[in-house]
Amino acid sequence: MSRRKRRSPPRTKVASSASTPAVPARSRRTLFALLVGASLIVAGTGAWWATRHNIPAHADAVPASAAANARFVGSEACAGCHADAYAAWKTSQHSRAMQHASADTVLGNFNNAKFRYNGVESTFFQHDGKYFVRTDGADGKLADFEIRYTFGILPLQQYLIPFPDGRMQALSIAWDSRPKEQGGQRWFHLYPNEKVDNRDELHWTKRSQNWNFMCADCHSTDVKKNYDAATDKFNTTWNEISVGCEACHGPGSAHLAWAASKPVDATMGLTVRLKERAGVQWKVDAGSGNVVRSVSRDKEVEIDVCAQCHARRSQIADNYHAGQPFQDFYRPVLLTPDLYYADGQQRGEVYKWGSFLQSRMYHAGVTCSDCHEPHGGKLRAEGNAVCANCHQAAKYDASTHHHHAGSGAGTRCVDCHMPTTNYMVVDPRHDHSMRIPRPDLTLTQGTPNACNGCHAKNNAKWAEQTIEQWYGHRPQGFQNYAGAFAYYEQGAAEAGPSLAHLAGDISQPPIARATALEDLANYPSRATVETARAGLNDSDALVRRESVGLLAILPAEQRLPLVAPLLVDPVRTVRMEAASALADAMQAATPEQRKAFDRAAAEYEASQRYNFDRPEARAALGNFYARQGRFDEAKVQLRSSIEIAPEFVPGYVNLADLLRAQSLDKDGEQVLRDGLKHVPRSAALHHALGLTLVRQGRNAQALAELQLAVQLAPADTRYAYVYAVGLYSAGKTQAAIAEVDRALAMRPDDRDLLVAAATFRQEKGDAAGARRYAKRLYDRYPDDPNAALYARQLGAMPDSPAAK
Repeated sequence: MSRRKRRSPPRTKVASSASTPAVPARSRRTLFALLVGASLIVAGTGAWWATRHNIPAHADAVPASAAANARFVGSEACAGCHADAYAAWKTSQHSRAMQHASADTVLGNFNNAKFRYNGVESTFFQHDGKYFVRTDGADGKLADFEIRYTFGILPLQQYLIPFPDGRMQALSIAWDSRPKEQGGQRWFHLYPNEKVDNRDELHWTKRSQNWNFMCADCHSTDVKKNYDAATDKFNTTWNEISVGCEACHGPGSAHLAWAASKPVDATMGLTVRLKERAGVQWKVDAGSGNVVRSVSRDKEVEIDVCAQCHARRSQIADNYHAGQPFQDFYRPVLLTPDLYYADGQQRGEVYKWGSFLQSRMYHAGVTCSDCHEPHGGKLRAEGNAVCANCHQAAKYDASTHHHHAGSGAGTRCVDCHMPTTNYMVVDPRHDHSMRIPRPDLTLTQGTPNACNGCHAKNNAKWAEQTIEQWYGHRPQGFQNYAGAFAYYEQGAAEAGPSLAHLAGDISQPPIARATALEDLANYPSRATVETARAGLNDSDALVRRESVGLLAILPAEQRLPLVAPLLVDPVRTVRMEAASALADAMQAATPEQRKAFDRAAAEYEASQRYNFDRPEARAALGNFYARQGRFDEAKVQLRSSIEIAPEFVPGYVNLADLLRAQSLDKDGEQVLRDGLKHVPRSAALHHALGLTLVRQGRNAQALAELQLAVQLAPADTRYAYVYAVGLYSAGKTQAAIAEVDRALAMRPDDRDLLVAAATFRQEKGDAAGARRYAKRLYDRYPDDPNAALYARQLGAMPDSPAAK
């Protein structure tokens, strides 16, 4: 299992200081008091009343029939009628996704094979027909562990080790199952460039390598996690150990009953009919020479079925089966900077779905099985022939198009349009966004491009010029949002307007628009709110979800009427997001709104309790309770988050902030100090402790903690800003200026830092310097009335009295 995990844990934001702009009239004491007295942002996970007429319910569910009560019967029951499909499946990786460890399934060398990593020598051996590894356990000591299951088959195989509390853990030493001539037939560690030991979150005994949460749902069929929070134990079950027929077709008992007598039933006893391709042809458009789908694809059912495992997502409930809405059971992640480059190319391990949704192919109506034969898992044709199913080979599979000689690298469509990235060390995966190479974006945004992926000795300028020479212009491609997301990553002033434009551009992929909405929370403005309001009516659930989340920045009285209708959205993740956004806004709700909120809040709570094996979920529920004023219940959940995971920093920070809200800063201080015993180098804990100490009037100690936070996380400009304000308030104006300037070198457009730079210089008597930074603030944010007012006050505007 890799660092970029299949299952994304529920999000829990660390409480952080609310933005408090400095103004010239503030005294040092008043400024710092405002800063540390500001309410901390206590946000739970980004979790999930009349529906809009243009927002469809799930259009792909089959009509109600006997299938509604169908049971899982196992893949063997399908073989009699579907022999060819069954035979293809038996040879697929799906059928061997997880297996009992035996001589027939284990690929690794267990003949007393040795492997050394980070000072630990592990030994793989057999005893009484069972498979074992002697390696370092949770305590760091060598011990023998039985391997009960194999996990995957090619290009690597992992091994699962059971524990008495029902946990199964994936060993981080894996077997490279590729042929020896390709570098395989060896043991290797999944984190070769790190020094993972028993204290590290990536150690095989820790939560990040836990099969029950991280892996089980995608490697077996009809999985029930069955976590018991009271005992902190699992009783995870499956119907079929591997990915069987019913994982994609739904439970089959009703279909078997239908097959026995074949009564009139349009559903055939199935929970889902995977028929997006039925009767569909791809025809050449005479005008463009490109192909178009004979019938528009108006369903997502097949893509949803694949997404359950081929998407980076968190699971919010058990009992998903094929045909049900994907986002009723899973919360997919968006194009976040840790997972995707600014242009949308894969960066972290994202499993295809999020990339495919960005592609022109997806928007043209292509579905997964257009390219992939679903039973055997292979492509429908070899090499470029799979693309020639839709694209004219005479036009595209020709040197006049790809400009490479022969049949080697550069002549294959996937080389340029679906380049690979290696994950889990040896597993190359194609980027399914299917994009045109853009070396020009490499030059302006630093994103990779397929040309230099092969021609590493040449630079991006060479690649850009070569492409323009070939085609007579600079190709743009389908995805056009690299600039907006690059601005966001850089903290540039252009980010707000660019993201708002992207969020409202319906020609762009909804997943990119939803990401823009999520990012816009950092750029509150009237335009931001209007963009989110428009998104509430969008046909795409991701866009609606993030529009709701963005409107959480509004005061409660403005938020309630806008968000309340989404409490009865057709999609569960949207309803839950609405409940989260309205947790502190129901005082003025109507009885109908209150009923709708209670239903959605119950879904929100159930989803968090489902994931109570994770500290993020407990903290999220605690924050949800806190925002409703249920402080005692909130404290119970926040405390439990750090009891099951003493290294979980957000639990300490949010609990301390809850205690602050109850005027219990001394208790909050103790919570933070307890956290530092477990995570002594946490910048977030030192920062929170510094603010707690300021509120107690212990400014010298506070300043030391705020300084430590900056030293531990020097790139976090929020910590730098708070520390600079602390220095300024302590009369250390020159040091405060130096800290602000250091942070501005990383984030030149940070509003708070620009205000502080001007304010501190004015205090020091540097009027020219103060005007310079005030003018820079106005120049970068000309539509911000506060920036204009501030610049005018400091004489940085031509019409201001101080400038004359």
